[in-house]
Amino acid sequence: MENKPLELSLLRSFSPLDGLKSENLHALARKAALRELQLDRTLFKEGDDDKRTIYLVSGVLELLQNGETVAILRGGTPEARNPIAPTMPRRYTAVVASDRIEYLSIDSDLLDVMLTWDQTGSYEVGELDSSGQTSDISDDWMTTLLQTKAFHKVPPANIQAIFMRMQRVDFKTGQSVIKQGDEGDFFYVIVKGKCQVTRETPLNKEGVKLAELGMGDTFGEEALISDAKRNANVTMLTDGTLMRLGKEDFKTLLNEPTLEYADYAQAKMLIERGAVWLDVRLPSEFESQHLDGGMNIPLYFMRLKLKTIDRKLAYVAYCDTGRRSSAAAYILSERGFTAYVLRGGLQAMQRNGNK
Repeated sequence: MENKPLELSLLRSFSPLDGLKSENLHALARKAALRELQLDRTLFKEGDDDKRTIYLVSGVLELLQNGETVAILRGGTPEARNPIAPTMPRRYTAVVASDRIEYLSIDSDLLDVMLTWDQTGSYEVGELDSSGQTSDISDDWMTTLLQTKAFHKVPPANIQAIFMRMQRVDFKTGQSVIKQGDEGDFFYVIVKGKCQVTRETPLNKEGVKLAELGMGDTFGEEALISDAKRNANVTMLTDGTLMRLGKEDFKTLLNEPTLEYADYAQAKMLIERGAVWLDVRLPSEFESQHLDGGMNIPLYFMRLKLKTIDRKLAYVAYCDTGRRSSAAAYILSERGFTAYVLRGGLQAMQRNGNK
């Protein structure tokens, strides 16, 4: 199955991809794949847990449950705008029912984090630079950072807070960023340019070259976590731009913020007592599937809508996985609202047999 190059117009024909900002859609296009599958081949099986988000681009799919046909899905129809059987494990088997199909395959975790990033991170980064000069920074560093081990240590709910506290710093070629032996003060992400890492030894005061770092690479966390001295020098090889996060914020944000979680049974009790379901996904996702009686405020609108939300009520925020809803609940709780997160989101609820 050879991957084909992706057109942005194709990605925009699906939900919730149509809600992504252009620069983030470009980044996602580089990580997604358009593939083909022939007649009678199986796309996925009931019970699979492959963590791929799949869209039908063209052709016909037959969905079966316990060996019986439950639906026929045709590419290009309104029904095909949404992911195919997204609940994990898969509730259906999907078999090609035409000569061939074309389908779009995206890593589900990457898509979910990208949606969260799109509605939090890029907005905050734009706010951080009061001069408004962010156009010279490539969006690739965002995608790269999302997939680094250092970033994955940070709980999803903290994405919002991290970008509220990050600072942009510009450096010139040859300028020192970190000096060996100094106290740790910041965690750094390279947005633009290159750095060199060297370590001084008793036999080599000029420093032994350890690594060369580029866009999306991170450094500085070891000294912050261990409260130790800096164990290397980091110097700019080119002019560049770094984002940095202070030591105390870094430590705090490595731990789950004070959020209240509720599984579906607990959430249902809260709703019965007067709490309100708060769907923080995009409108197109909400229209496709949502919990009855709730309200829809997309994550990226949350700040703008704070004045319209009733502070007397409690809210149970939800999305597909819990990532975007935890970011939304963090915003609400920091501003004095009573907010809970539906643990695991809609996927966990459906996995456990709740409708």
